[in-house]
Amino acid sequence: MKLFLLVVYFAVLVGIGLYCRKHATDVNGFVLGGRSVGPWLTAFAYGTSYFSAVVFVGYAGQFGWKYGVSATWAGIGNAVIGSLLAWAVLGRRTRIMTQHLDSATMPQFFGERFGSKPLKIGASVIIFVFLIPYTASLYNGLSRLFGMAFDIDYSVCILLMAVLTAIYVIAGGYMATAINDFIQGIIMLVGICVVIAAVLKSKGGFMVAMDGLARVSDETVASTPGVFASFLGPDPLNLLFVVILTSLGTWGLPQMVQKFYAIKNEEAIKKGTVISTAFALVVAGGCYFLGGFGRLFSDQIDVAANGFDSIIPTMLSGLSPLLISLVVILVLSASMSTLSSLVLASSSTLTIDFLKELFFQKMSEKKQVLAIRVLVVAFIAVSSVLALIQYKSNVTFIAQLMGVSWGALAGAFLAPFLYALYSKKVTKASCWACFLFGSLLMVANIFFRESFPVIMQSPINCGAIAMLAGLVIVPAVSLVTPKPDKKLVDEAFACYEMTAEAPKRTTLGR
Repeated sequence: MKLFLLVVYFAVLVGIGLYCRKHATDVNGFVLGGRSVGPWLTAFAYGTSYFSAVVFVGYAGQFGWKYGVSATWAGIGNAVIGSLLAWAVLGRRTRIMTQHLDSATMPQFFGERFGSKPLKIGASVIIFVFLIPYTASLYNGLSRLFGMAFDIDYSVCILLMAVLTAIYVIAGGYMATAINDFIQGIIMLVGICVVIAAVLKSKGGFMVAMDGLARVSDETVASTPGVFASFLGPDPLNLLFVVILTSLGTWGLPQMVQKFYAIKNEEAIKKGTVISTAFALVVAGGCYFLGGFGRLFSDQIDVAANGFDSIIPTMLSGLSPLLISLVVILVLSASMSTLSSLVLASSSTLTIDFLKELFFQKMSEKKQVLAIRVLVVAFIAVSSVLALIQYKSNVTFIAQLMGVSWGALAGAFLAPFLYALYSKKVTKASCWACFLFGSLLMVANIFFRESFPVIMQSPINCGAIAMLAGLVIVPAVSLVTPKPDKKLVDEAFACYEMTAEAPKRTTLGR
């Protein structure tokens, strides 16, 4: 039964990829789906790219163990800050300005917005460096679950996931990814609700589970009785940094922001905001809430020996075979949707913003699409090899680099992208300052972590601080560096002044 469900699932994904080939004949179609993607597909593509096995297996287990049910605040923050506010603040302006500037990637946006090829190339290098290890991390959450459910070697899991993702992304591009994300999103919504209900039932129900959690004590974490069942948990400050990194970080991640480039119209943005927020509340809130009960299984878990990644699989190991199958497909869906989004963002950026800009200025549309497809294969292959190296030889350097990828990307891009959409005063120098500060700070955190202040030794805290610092660095540097070219800026912002006719159902205008 388990293998049958997997075969059906894989067949559907590949079939959709082949069906969407007609949408992937040029760069605009392959990378952005022709900028005509509706609210449901865009919202689910955003949500499924946001939440992967890293969240379900890694973060939910780790933070649930550390903070108890208060870890649910991370999921709430993901919904309110990472989805609702992200769509409200970035969605509409991103869609309008990126189309006006004819940019399909984040580096291309920076290049056109500031009239700077070096800025464009610099952004593409940062994306190339940090997205590959982030991509490799997606495989990690699958190893224990596949081993538990199917007794399949981790190497086979990696190969299977990589090949299937490559097939449907190469065939159908963004549109195939968006449609598959919708299907995978439905699986994630149903799966997380069923799994939470089953796990709580195994511990006597919600109230009994909460009572049991209130009786858990760990003197190494906190001496307060019942702290793991409390509102703010044992460590509110570090929990706040988790909320900031995992929520505000989406505002600066290329694969997340790119979803706004492709959305269809004004009405789709409004609907997508609601759908995306609800999706995040259920999936992210559910994952962290589930992880909060991990200490009820402490008699079966040895975190010191097996790490935080063993917590969620151990919690699920007692479920029925059918529910375990659902969990495996849930985590596989989460990982494949994020993987497809990352490799599409990476390959399109490297082709459009790096290779074409530096070496093949006259590259035709057809050759660009071919190059993107080839690079999709390359990115998936490299990330698969990195995942295998880490698994086989336990190379900790790779694992550390994966951990800082999110902080480096968001720390480098969040503030420059946000301010560039709203302010005419942002300078190229301020963008460079933020690019360098965010990326170099996180690299330094890998090699010189013990030299950092205590609060910044955690990559999570360091990444959150990098993002918040960028919000100060960009306006501060813009004040003391040469003003941007007025004609260039006015041209970029002219898109917001254009008159557009629309029916009353989509606008309140006269």
